Amino acid sequence: MESISAWLGSMDATLKTFWICAIVSTAVFAVQTILTFIGIGDADTDFDFDAADGGTMDTGGAMSLFSVRSIVNFLMGFGWGGVCFDKYIDNNFLLIIAAIAVGVFFVAALMFVICKIMKLESSGNIKMEDCVGKTCDVYLRIPASNSGKGKVQISLNGTIFEFDAVTNDAEPLPTGSKVVVVENLGSSTLLVKRK
Repeated sequence: MESISAWLGSMDATLKTFWICAIVSTAVFAVQTILTFIGIGDADTDFDFDAADGGTMDTGGAMSLFSVRSIVNFLMGFGWGGVCFDKYIDNNFLLIIAAIAVGVFFVAALMFVICKIMKLESSGNIKMEDCVGKTCDVYLRIPASNSGKGKVQISLNGTIFEFDAVTNDAEPLPTGSKVVVVENLGSSTLLVKRK
């Protein structure tokens, strides 16, 4: 413990601050990461990023896990940025500006990763109503006059989904034909008609 105190005591106040921020925030980050992976940490944060609404974000309150992670990531980037640039930048003001820039980059990287993860999580959740009016392909032949079920493949939000389908058409709909979804019949079944 004395060697750590002597090591910190040999530094100027700015470098000491950088080292303390780097070490403490890295330790907190490691604990957060471990808790998240073993399922104790709250991975389901209230984070909503909607580019269609001009990039508004809802982080679920001032002390949500997302904001704590943002602070930890900023301090980690700030601390390690200051430590790394200390030998290359002599002016303390410019050194602090560079460390702040690294901290902001760390937060931006976190936001980017969380946005991508949230997009992956939500890509499988669709509303059947979104299918109505869409063109899709018959995957398995659909019998005529609602006498049986076939299957269709439909692309929604860049992902292809497969649903049961029926038709009121007098002719069966062969595999590979283009159809339009007329109605959602519930329980993953769509009413389609020839396009």
